[in-house]
Amino acid sequence: MIAALTGQLRRKAIDYLIVNVAGIGYQVYLPLSTYHGLPEEGEEVSLHIHTHLREDSLSLFGFLTAAEKDMFQLLMAVSGIGPKLALAVLSSFSVRDLAQAIQSSDDSKLCSIPGIGKKTAARMVLELKDRIKVLEPYLPSHAATHDMPADVNDAVSALVNLGYKRTIAEEALKRIRGNRSDLTLEELIREGLNVLIKR
Repeated sequence: MIAALTGQLRRKAIDYLIVNVAGIGYQVYLPLSTYHGLPEEGEEVSLHIHTHLREDSLSLFGFLTAAEKDMFQLLMAVSGIGPKLALAVLSSFSVRDLAQAIQSSDDSKLCSIPGIGKKTAARMVLELKDRIKVLEPYLPSHAATHDMPADVNDAVSALVNLGYKRTIAEEALKRIRGNRSDLTLEELIREGLNVLIKR
């Protein structure tokens, strides 16, 4: 089973990419949340991978953060949700917003996702409300959600996934964002890593 890929980004499209690893091109399907964080074609990319095996096919689904992959796998465990619908869900909401909608039983918000009806939304709440707690280490606190821009929150989550403490990551990224407001999400993460490595 393929759990991660690191290689050269050969092509990126809205719903998939091709990454070259040791001369082999892997086609990986992805949500919009991952697409918007991808580097330029020709640059190196690292992805968390979910391998979906069926009798007649093997498909790879890629994510920039472990939180996205974990949420994808939780969604796939819900009756009636397959990989394409799980990607549509992650393309509609961030992991944080989706977790909050599930925890607060916000069926109307979940029903706004293309392909999710009332019955599926109810199943998502019923089956995931308790299991969603496994994502808490990746999710910013309630206060952080309101105090920091969404891209900074996402960068904090990425650094937490890499093993850094949330408070230290928040402090570093707030300082970086205060000095340079034009950074992309990927640049924020890279700059944050540079600061934290030097600590």
